[in-house]
Amino acid sequence: MNTLKKILFSNRLTGVLFVVFAVAMAIGTFMDAGQETSPTPLTRNLIYNAWWFEAIMLLFVINFIGNIFKYNLLNIRKWPVLLLHLSWIFILLGAFITRYISYEGVMSIREGATESSFLSEKTYLSIYIDGDYEVNGQLMRRVEEEEVDFSPRMSNKFSIKTEYGGTPISVQLNEFINGAEEDVVFDENGDYYLKIVESAGGMPHNHFLKDGSTENIHGTLYTLNNYIEGAVNITFDENYDLFINSPYDGEYIVMASMTQGFLSKNSDELLNLRARCIINGQQLVFPKPVVKGVFDIVKKSELLKSDQDGLELLISTPEESKIVRVIGGKGTNNAFKTFSVGNQDFTIRYGSKVYDLPFSIKLNDFIAEKYPGTDSSYSSFASEVTVVDEETFDYRIYMNNILNYQGYRFFQASFDPDEQGTILSVNHDFWGTLFTYIGYILLYFGLVVILFARFTRFDSLKKQLEIARNKKIKLVTSLLILISLSINA
Repeated sequence: MNTLKKILFSNRLTGVLFVVFAVAMAIGTFMDAGQETSPTPLTRNLIYNAWWFEAIMLLFVINFIGNIFKYNLLNIRKWPVLLLHLSWIFILLGAFITRYISYEGVMSIREGATESSFLSEKTYLSIYIDGDYEVNGQLMRRVEEEEVDFSPRMSNKFSIKTEYGGTPISVQLNEFINGAEEDVVFDENGDYYLKIVESAGGMPHNHFLKDGSTENIHGTLYTLNNYIEGAVNITFDENYDLFINSPYDGEYIVMASMTQGFLSKNSDELLNLRARCIINGQQLVFPKPVVKGVFDIVKKSELLKSDQDGLELLISTPEESKIVRVIGGKGTNNAFKTFSVGNQDFTIRYGSKVYDLPFSIKLNDFIAEKYPGTDSSYSSFASEVTVVDEETFDYRIYMNNILNYQGYRFFQASFDPDEQGTILSVNHDFWGTLFTYIGYILLYFGLVVILFARFTRFDSLKKQLEIARNKKIKLVTSLLILISLSINA
């Protein structure tokens, strides 16, 4: 026991911990070089969220607390050194609170809209299992929710083994699909679909027209082999050639050849694929012909940016095993996907968790200022918001001007491409922030005081320097006297 205490509270261990900690941080920074964000899932899994990295910080806390008693730092003569030890303890405790208790996320608000919830920064795989298992006449549901952090740079592994009413169930990750989308894949037993990519707010959105159906896209009706007066009617023949009849004049440009043309209203026109069409003020692209198939999760073209990923899961019960795919990821809140495996019904979602605020925020206006003579370089941007609560008030959020209310902190993070909406970073970390700030204050104050306080190492060095200086003065004075006497002689 005494040997363990000596090891834990030794200065040598403290030095080793500082070196390992610094080297780990440097390696993590190097591994994230060139990435859009830092830390990335790779460095979080290998370093920052790894058990050994947290063990280093725990050993720091134990070491600092032990040194307080080992070196009797509670003595009033050593209070500056005590401040330094307490500062590190508070900083590390703040880090633990932030890691295990606090949470953060993002909130998107369009101008004129009011929001009272935000999406978590972390990503979760939520699984609900239902069946005929009853307790006291009440059907029971099994809920499994696991935090996940997948990346194309890692060999992703994930599995859950649980049970429902005594029936063993396992869920295992087969494949992580980086950059995924839901699309129609060929299936002889499927239905005919036409894919439409529409751009609203500067972001592409996929729509699928089923044969014989109607789709309302932002107030404009589109049909496929289902003629409706006043709608944009699209048909296809036995050769799968597409024709369009629109009640609006339109125009198009073929991307490959940059050929431009016009669509006359109320007339049948050949529909060009992979061309950007403008119809009734909407920008549309028809990327491929009509496809007979079913919906599935597929990898998106690397030429197109994707903000969602896909998971291929193998779900096994004693009666059946089935492969299912879900789409989602960080910053998404897609609808649950429901299916049956064996005698159980599964409801799965992959994405961020939704946190509700005890108040609401309304975006009155988003202001983006550009550098003179540029169209895409922004000098500043800000959000004019109204906090809706028992006491309603207005606030302007911009860089370094944070909205701090009821333990939540709102930062200006980004904005929508059309400049009609804002994206706020939300942080709920009152105690973690408080402990960390106290640690920083103690560290700064301790570093300043230790330079001037008595009975410290610096005070001892100062006294030794004073003694050496006095000896030097006496020696020089003696030499000068001897030289003077020699000259006189």
